[in-house]
Amino acid sequence: MSGRDGYGDIFSGHPRANKRVVPTVTAERDLVVEDAASGFCGAVVGFDRSYDGEFVKLEDARGAVRLFALREAAFLIDGNPVTLVRPRAAAPKQPTRSASGSTRVEGLRARVARTSRIWVEGVHDAALVERVWGHDLRVEGVVVEHLEGLDNLAQRLTEFGPGPGCRVGVLVDHLVTGSKETQLTTGLGPHVLVTGHPFIDVWQAVRPAAVGIQQWPRVPRGEDWKTGICARLGWGTPQQGWRRVYEAVGSFRDLEAPLIGAVERLIDFVTEPEPCEPEP
Repeated sequence: MSGRDGYGDIFSGHPRANKRVVPTVTAERDLVVEDAASGFCGAVVGFDRSYDGEFVKLEDARGAVRLFALREAAFLIDGNPVTLVRPRAAAPKQPTRSASGSTRVEGLRARVARTSRIWVEGVHDAALVERVWGHDLRVEGVVVEHLEGLDNLAQRLTEFGPGPGCRVGVLVDHLVTGSKETQLTTGLGPHVLVTGHPFIDVWQAVRPAAVGIQQWPRVPRGEDWKTGICARLGWGTPQQGWRRVYEAVGSFRDLEAPLIGAVERLIDFVTEPEPCEPEP
């Protein structure tokens, strides 16, 4: 006699012992479900979390919102029990462009540093160049160093000895006709390129809208520029003002065109292949 004859499948156990498989459903926003215990029916509008676990927020047709614990088989969809789970957070999209607007190189391993260098006047200039062009500089193996003042340029060039495959690009603030900066940066030879911007300080090369102002205030000659700017804008000390400026810059779009063009020219200059430049 078969175990199935007359009495069904006697080897499968009592029907009450067989646990029903309840499907799991992602609680996407606006999904309409019913709380099995209370009969409250509403659309998913959010989630909450407490020491007692995860909760879903349901909003009914009258606008009433209630919290329900996300427990197994606690909800009904079309009369059938389901287990709701929170949606998984989408993985953040990796940017395809660097802060400078160039194509981002994924899985970047920094290139061995070139002999050629880019020099800037101070630490603020170096920090802004790194913030916007840092990815590009690592791709190209270009090191940025600060001079601690343009007056040190001649001595540094003598020590460095620019030549074929050993170029120097110099970024200068307030590079305008007749200025001291222009006089210090002329006639430096074919292996040195000087570019710059017309602004008194690199702070001023940040667009006013990026730092939340209409325009940079005018500071009379003879008064320390950064101190005067912070006093007129209520930014506290120059150190506090610098933090505002630095944190306001997220990409090249926050900078004025003269600075962008100057840095791009320097990167091109120090990375241009020359016959005597050793292979990386």
